[in-house]
Amino acid sequence: MTVFSSHNNAMQFPVQRLFNRATWVKVHLYLALIAGFFFALMGLTGSISVYREDLDELLNPKLVIEQPEGKRQSLDKIMAAVQAAHPNRYGSWTLELPRSAHGMITVWYDKPRETFFELHAPLMVSVNPYTAEVIASRFWGQTATTWLLDLHTQLQLDRFGWNTVGILGLLLVVSIGTGVYLWWPGWRGILDALKIRHRAGMIRLAFDLHRLIGLLSASILLLLAFTGFNLSYPGVLETLVGSSGMEHGETGRNIISTAIPNNHPVGLESAEFVARAPFPRAELRRVTTPAGDSGIYRINLRQGSEVNHRHPYTTVWVDRWSGQVKEVRDPSAFSSGETFATWVWPMHTGEAFGATGRFIWFLTGIGLFVLYVSGLLHWLHRHGKVKDRDVNFIARDGVYAASLSGTGAVSALRPLFYRLQGMSYRAGLTLFRLAGLLLQRAKRHAPHVMKGCTTLWQRLRSMLINRQKRIGKNEGE
Repeated sequence: MTVFSSHNNAMQFPVQRLFNRATWVKVHLYLALIAGFFFALMGLTGSISVYREDLDELLNPKLVIEQPEGKRQSLDKIMAAVQAAHPNRYGSWTLELPRSAHGMITVWYDKPRETFFELHAPLMVSVNPYTAEVIASRFWGQTATTWLLDLHTQLQLDRFGWNTVGILGLLLVVSIGTGVYLWWPGWRGILDALKIRHRAGMIRLAFDLHRLIGLLSASILLLLAFTGFNLSYPGVLETLVGSSGMEHGETGRNIISTAIPNNHPVGLESAEFVARAPFPRAELRRVTTPAGDSGIYRINLRQGSEVNHRHPYTTVWVDRWSGQVKEVRDPSAFSSGETFATWVWPMHTGEAFGATGRFIWFLTGIGLFVLYVSGLLHWLHRHGKVKDRDVNFIARDGVYAASLSGTGAVSALRPLFYRLQGMSYRAGLTLFRLAGLLLQRAKRHAPHVMKGCTTLWQRLRSMLINRQKRIGKNEGE
């Protein structure tokens, strides 16, 4: 009996240690020390990339049309201007319509010879839609904003970096989960745990900010980490929700022309006119030109119900030789799993929640950077690398400033600090409400996700069983 009890305790000991607070402290700490820098880097670059287009226009004023005048030129004339500027580039081009009257039409050439071996480095040609004048020709990755976005999505390491960022997304989920678990003080201690003790010194202030910012941003960071992983590994989500061809930037089926080439091909304007027949109220977003004799027009439209603005899923394929509609992809006919997949990109960028969502996403990315800095400061202090100092808020000539000293001067900014604390609480409530909205939408798709998980488990189990059978067969031989 004693032997059994000892054996039973030995079996339970690892499980007990698994739920030990000290274990999760180590997990949270080691994740921060090993991957924290990359978390901070992704947060900072992600925040900047939220406003990538606005920043690009700020850095390149020539890309902004100050006073739009007249009507836009036809798509055929714009494409002719691009081909005249780049006569030796053959194949398919994609025209992306501007989001405002002051923006340029961007014409994309996916695989230019200059960057052919890079993972993603298309040629971007900016064209004035009112004059059909080519304003700029630039390569992706060679501008400040696209370089930063590549740093965010692939760490400037092409496919290896792309996969690494996906793994970092999973590690961030673990880091957030352990952080929330370690923060939880019990129901009676919540209010005390939300306090920021600004007069207790620099290290205590940094630690309290670390806990508060981590709590306020936890739900959004979990969403960003989840969607970021799925953008790096789209096949996982496709298996779970039972969808295919729904990856961000995916064009759907490869439709080819079956008509006989002739001397009267359909132009871009005509192809757009034909494509609008099934969706007369939709907004034109992209037009991809045919490549080769079997190529076909691909027209991307956006219906009012679509959450994607830049990359909508409404697609019409129009034959260049016959002018007939060959295929239609209508998001309103998507399954629940496919609809869920369409939300991944706009949820990751904040686009799904409008200007307010983008701004919250911007703050969350900055918050992730602050979490790393404040956590690192606390760790360095515990190891004697950084000395604690008193924090003094001083008002000079009506301007509030913060300074660090060793004398412990009394704060002169207590009212301002309390206002900032109140603003933080209100921001937290907003984030919690947004998290509730996301949970409601998640419940709607939960049955399909569970079904996908069951299917994935059955496939993995079948693979393991077959592998064991093969191993047993080989051993028998």
